[in-house]
Amino acid sequence: MDAEKAQASPRAAGRALCSSRVLPENTKFEGQPMWESFLPEVDTVLKAVLAPEEWERMKAEGPEV
Repeated sequence: MDAEKAQASPRAAGRALCSSRVLPENTKFEGQPMWESFLPEVDTVLKAVLAPEEWERMKAEGPEV
């Protein structure tokens, strides 16, 4: 997975999870867009499917929100 795709994936996944629950993505929830509240779930899935070194690299690059 290239760096651009890796950084875009959590954002797209958070938005997809939000939409799948029929929630408005950009409505503010605790001061942030609703989709950002799904990022912990996204991290759980990515950690499960990525190789450990890929997950660590992705964490080190930080979130692109």
